[in-house]
Order: sequence, then C-alpha cells, then structure tokens
Amino acid sequence: MTSDTPAMAAGRRPLPPAARAVVVILALYAFLVGVALLESGIAAMGEGFQEGLLESVSNPLAGLFAGILATVLVQSSSVSTSTIVGLVGAGTLPVGFAVPMIMGANIGTTVTNTLASLGSLRRPDQFRRAFAAATMHDFFNVMAVAVLLPLELLSARLLDLPDEKGILAFLATRLTQVFRGSEISEPGTSPLRQAVRVPAGWISDGIEGLIGFGPVTGVVLLVVGLGLIFAALAGVTSNMRELVAGSVERAMNRMVGRGGGLVGILVGVAVTVAVQTSTITTSILVPLVAAGILSLRNAYPITLGANVGTTLTALMASLAVVHPEGLTIALVHTLFNVFSISLLYPIRPARELPLRLAGRLADEAVKRRSLVAAYILGMFVVIPVLGVLLLR
Repeated sequence: MTSDTPAMAAGRRPLPPAARAVVVILALYAFLVGVALLESGIAAMGEGFQEGLLESVSNPLAGLFAGILATVLVQSSSVSTSTIVGLVGAGTLPVGFAVPMIMGANIGTTVTNTLASLGSLRRPDQFRRAFAAATMHDFFNVMAVAVLLPLELLSARLLDLPDEKGILAFLATRLTQVFRGSEISEPGTSPLRQAVRVPAGWISDGIEGLIGFGPVTGVVLLVVGLGLIFAALAGVTSNMRELVAGSVERAMNRMVGRGGGLVGILVGVAVTVAVQTSTITTSILVPLVAAGILSLRNAYPITLGANVGTTLTALMASLAVVHPEGLTIALVHTLFNVFSISLLYPIRPARELPLRLAGRLADEAVKRRSLVAAYILGMFVVIPVLGVLLLR
C-alpha cells in the first residue's frame, strides 16, 4: 500500500529535486529584488513619510511594539525584518531606532507557534502539551527583550560608544566594517547588488512611467516589493520543505530522549537555515510535543536554535540594499538571538523559567478556554496597539 504525495493526489507529477533547487534560487533572487523595490518605494514616498516614521518609533518602547505588531500582521518575522533591513538600508531609519523593532519582531513571530497549538484544542492532554510548547517560545523571547533592550539603551548612554549606539549596534557596526571592507555609511556596489537592482530599476521605471514619481508611486512600489517578498519566501519555504522534509524529521527524531541543550540548539539552527523559516521548525515541534513524541524540555533548545537560524533571512535581505547599515541591523538581529541564548540558557533558573511559566499557563488554558483567546489577543494585538498609540 502506497501513500501519494499532495502533488500526485492532485494529478500532477512532483518536481525533481534539481528543478526544486532551481526554483529556490530564482525565488531567493526575486526576494532580493523585492527588498530593492522597498528601498525605491521608500525613497519615492518623500521626506514627509520618513519624518513621520522616525517620529512614530523614536521612543524605544514604541519601536518594540511596532515590531511586534508588524510581525503579527504579516505572520512572518522574515517579512518584517526584511522590511526593517530595507528601511535602514535606504537611509530612512537609523540603526538605533531599528534595534527595538527587530527585538519586537522576535516576539511577534511566536504568535505562529501559539496559533499552531490550537489544532489540538479539542484534546485536553495534547492541547496542554502543545500550548506549553508554543508559549515557552513566547516567554523566552520576552525575557530576552527584557534583559537586552535595557542593556542596549543603558550601554548607549554609559559606555561612550561612537554615534551613541548600544552594545549590540556597536558590535554589529564593527562586523559590518569587517564584512563590507568600507566605511559604515559608504554605499556599496557589489556585483550581486547590481544584478538585483537591474530588474528593480525596470519595475520602478515602468511604474513611474505610468503614474509619475511621487508618494503614490512609492505606495505602489512598496506593495509590489512586499508582494514579491511574500511570494518569494513562500516559494522558498514550500520547495525547501519538499527537499529536506525527510532530513528535518530525522533530525528531530534523533533528539527524542536526549537532553543535550547545545545539540538541540544546533539542530534548531541547522533545520531553520535549511528550510529558510522558523515556522516550519516550530510547526513540526508543536505537534511532536502534543503527541508526546518529543518532551517539552527537549523541544526547548531546538526552538531557541530556530531563533538564530531565522536571522539568515535578514542577512540575505541586506545583500540587496545600498547602504551598509542594512547589514548592520541584520547582524543586530543575529547578535540579539545569540546573546540571549548565551546569557540566559546557561543559568538554570533563567533557563527553567519559560518552561515553568508555559506549563502553568497551559494548565490554566485547559481549565478555561477563554484564557487562550485573551492571551493571544492581549499579548499580540491589544498591548502592541496600545503601546504604539500611547508611546509614539
């Protein structure tokens, strides 16, 4: 007895691996073109748009909540962080203002895990495990922001670092200078960037020829750029999942019964880099924990590794922007996740806290289902919206 793949069941022959690999490469190229179009759209929006944006995120907490809300709305930290990279790379958003937004995106992306856990809502025991597996990610990322955002803001004031940058932005700037080999504000002209900007220029010129240069053109370019990013990431994700799905499941299964935190983190990094999205990693983890195949404690480090692996998307997006600051903010994203694990995970009370909080919340959620809706809406919608409105 054989089981058909979705493509065969629909009467279509599945693509061979080589063809899928080509599709992935083309989708990655389209992704970079989309990021370049964001830059063009931001420039066309004019100074008024840029000043309004800066005013709305000048408060670090407002920037944090804006990052959460933006990621929840698009259901993808890859899209939101790529957009932030585009804003910074276009010279519209300073690195210092973008750092809290990147941290907020890290919190906002955990809503996907929480929503995935709702699939077990009618089975109390499975739901308890699934909801705990999802919310431990929430609690760890909130803890990471609670530690590193104040550290970033205080270090910017107390350490006399150049350009009043915090420690993460300062280290990311130094790394940018090493990788780019130029002054931090000097536009770069790598062959890849030029190859990306050619089709982006064609699209921009075509739209400008139809409706002229101005804010309306900027809006159209932003919409086209975001649409291209969405479509490209969807193409990468679906094809990479088909290419490495078996390897992903085998890697997860090898972790069953193991308590090795470092190994779990590395597996999470590797799997997420391979499939180009943390969503697949967590969408596999939550059902495994729900079914009792993988323990909550063993799934924990894999989830944290996925936090690091997903930063590759922002690093790729920085390849398409003109100014090196785009790479700087992408590196901030990576450093934030690496530092949060390095600072919190080795300390047993800090490592255990997300597990305990997630377990208690899951117990209460099973007793009162209304708590689930209140938690999701409050954590990911109400608090971020109020934060943006009141602190801007």
